[in-house]
Amino acid sequence: MASNLFSAIFRLDSKPAASPPNFPYTIKTNPYRCKRPWPPDFSQLSQRHQFLLERRFRRRSKLKWARPTWNKAVKITQWGTILFVCVYGVFFLDVQQARGDGHMAADRNGTVFDGARQWYAEQMRSFRGQRDAGPAAVPAEARRGRDEG
Repeated sequence: MASNLFSAIFRLDSKPAASPPNFPYTIKTNPYRCKRPWPPDFSQLSQRHQFLLERRFRRRSKLKWARPTWNKAVKITQWGTILFVCVYGVFFLDVQQARGDGHMAADRNGTVFDGARQWYAEQMRSFRGQRDAGPAAVPAEARRGRDEG
């Protein structure tokens, strides 16, 4: 049962080739000879020729293995992570110092970012207040300019 299943999977109902392909030339009878042997014997090449071959190989391998889409995605991800950590640290992270008894105590001196945190908190409070109050909270002068336009 299992052997029939595996043979059916690998067979794929294809017919075997009638005969192997016939190549008219062999290595000895090939009229299209190589101009240079590859890989070259580096012991017989000059320093300049070795350098040129190595530089050509390096350039071609860089082109072959270049992944611009992947590199762009990795850069965007890295910079996004860095930006997220910085914004989180400035606006949201609570900086506390450990006391000797194992409890955390708020830092009484504050941080460098307290001004930015207060500004952000004020902006969010005013934004939430406008959103919760609805259109009636918007002054009439501001509404008039919107409705007439």
